[in-house]
Amino acid sequence: MSLVAKIHRQFAHLVRELAKFGSVGAIAFVITVAIGNGLHTGLGVGPLTSNAVATVFATTFSYLANRYWTFRHRDRTGLGREYVLFFGLNGVGLVITELFIGFTHYVLKLDGPVSYNAALVVGTGVATLFRFWSYKKWVFLPASAPQVDPASGLPEAPSADPAEPAAEGPGAHRANGDRPAPSPRLGHPLDQTAEDYAEI
Repeated sequence: MSLVAKIHRQFAHLVRELAKFGSVGAIAFVITVAIGNGLHTGLGVGPLTSNAVATVFATTFSYLANRYWTFRHRDRTGLGREYVLFFGLNGVGLVITELFIGFTHYVLKLDGPVSYNAALVVGTGVATLFRFWSYKKWVFLPASAPQVDPASGLPEAPSADPAEPAAEGPGAHRANGDRPAPSPRLGHPLDQTAEDYAEI
């Protein structure tokens, strides 16, 4: 594959991911706005509390949609691990959005619904960029990523590559573990077994 074709393929794949992620984010944003405004404007709940509660509902929807649609081609490393990390990273995104809302409401003293929603839009935009980057880095790992240790949640050490030659020395075995590696002194083709020829 040429370099140009490879770049085009990767770019097209990224565009598809961004389009799906953006669609999920748009629906999650509608959920956030609807619940947040219902609590803040309709029920008189504080702006930060309203946005936090709305974000919990939107986050649950966002995780399910991203796991089973946007990033379904990526490795699955356990529902519990992914959900905890997803919520943790959304917590960081929530803090980013809350900073914009809090600054607008408490510092700029703009407490109307227009100001609230303007701060929500800008804050959500910045938080969305962070979420997309962090999800791909820590939650929805690429298919080539190493296995994740369920106890620690960290990537496991890579296993030995079966394509690499077996280590020399007493007790050395092939990658399939059922036949010893040939001795270095046996280099003639007739010294190999019929099974070895079948593998060629």
